Amino acid sequence: MPASDPAQTAALSPAAVDGRSALGWMHTARFLTTAAQLHQLPVVDVPEIAFVGRSNAGKSSCINTLTQQKQLAFASKKPGRTQHINLFSLGRQNTTDAVLADLPGYGYAAVSRSDKMRWQQVMVNYLVQRQSLTGIVLLCDPRLGLTGLDEALLEVVRPRVEDGLKFLVLLTKADKLTRAEQAKALSIARLQTGGGEVQMFSALKKQGVEEAALRLWHWAHPDTLPAPDAPPPASDEPDDGTA
Repeated sequence: MPASDPAQTAALSPAAVDGRSALGWMHTARFLTTAAQLHQLPVVDVPEIAFVGRSNAGKSSCINTLTQQKQLAFASKKPGRTQHINLFSLGRQNTTDAVLADLPGYGYAAVSRSDKMRWQQVMVNYLVQRQSLTGIVLLCDPRLGLTGLDEALLEVVRPRVEDGLKFLVLLTKADKLTRAEQAKALSIARLQTGGGEVQMFSALKKQGVEEAALRLWHWAHPDTLPAPDAPPPASDEPDDGTA
């Protein structure tokens, strides 16, 4: 897999990267490979961002909307029946500077218990062991909130998140909620994730699409992250306790 040309990445300088240009980068997504087991995945030397979530949470629609490709991520007519890890490469002019991973949905599949357990173990192995994994996007239907399976996934990845793994909860299908309901869903999700990154998203209304694309761009290109604001200089004047 050819790595990206630094000159091409530099063409999108931090000052130049906005939501629209990040979406242009996302549009370069192309199918890379599919695998039924972790050991079948190729080793990659670029950042890898995984999309996970319950079946029917809108994961395929999210990926297809972000990449502006209607059939990049496969949406089964029977939710939960897509049982492979699918990788997509990102990068301009046939180079690769990031990889998206579409993991199987969980919690809904009309399959045997043994198959469910096997796929849960494959997902856990991927989330814990995949060396190139840089960030995780958890898709959640805000009308249901984070379920027990979602919270179990959070616990699995918590050690890696504490070590710097990026993590974002996308509350999908935002168009089905009022503004007040969206605000409430955001507050609840932030509490459940311990103050983690959470945002609303609607594939139908394109709400939050540019924001999410820009976030993923910065995950894949950490050297372009804007520097944190410097603290105000300490005053040399003694504090006399007056306002």
